[in-house]
Amino acid sequence: MFNSEVWRLLQSFLSFLKRLLTKHWRSLLLLLIGVFLPLQVFGELAEEVWENEGGFPWDVPLLLAIRTTARPQLDVFAVTLTKFGVFWGVFPVAAVVVLILFRQRRWRSLAYLTTTLLGSIVINRTAKVLLHRVRPHLWESPAPEFDYGFPSGHAMSSMTLVAALVILTWHTRWRLPVLVVGGLFVLTIGWTRLYLGVHYPSDILAGWMASVAWAVGVSVLLRLHPTNKRSKNQ
Repeated sequence: MFNSEVWRLLQSFLSFLKRLLTKHWRSLLLLLIGVFLPLQVFGELAEEVWENEGGFPWDVPLLLAIRTTARPQLDVFAVTLTKFGVFWGVFPVAAVVVLILFRQRRWRSLAYLTTTLLGSIVINRTAKVLLHRVRPHLWESPAPEFDYGFPSGHAMSSMTLVAALVILTWHTRWRLPVLVVGGLFVLTIGWTRLYLGVHYPSDILAGWMASVAWAVGVSVLLRLHPTNKRSKNQ
């Protein structure tokens, strides 16, 4: 009698679990790909930086390879373009989107965007202070930076904005343009930081991973993730 009761309860639980997974498998998959895996990568990078300030064996060779493409005209181009990673590009675009969402009274989307952007800044500054990784000094940069380098603030700000916009436009006709233009923008900003010699490649990768995990995580928390079709009108 006892065994049959336990078996019945177990079957009931397994049936409930099956229904739960069937209903929420998209959200769970999003958490796995969008939060867990990026955090794993970021954690591995951060742990290595914490234990060994010298970084990774592939950091310097990649920087030196990019350095071989240096030209005076390209220096000017990179110095100008890198400014769009924060003050000239990310901030103005974010401000415009915030105003649009405010005017349209899309409070959930507005709360998501502001929380994601401000949180990204806090995460970046906190990680820099805690890990205090010195920036590379392999050559004299045309646009030197003097604070800590891990993770890259430009990489984080550009990726955070693009990831948030992708989530906000996922169920609209703007999804593909945002993905394409935003992806090129993120890669370009990352390239400028490496070309200018102010970041290691691992700084850029860490910034991207932290941003994706944060943007996706907040969207799930606010029920504004791509698997929720109702979120596009909120």
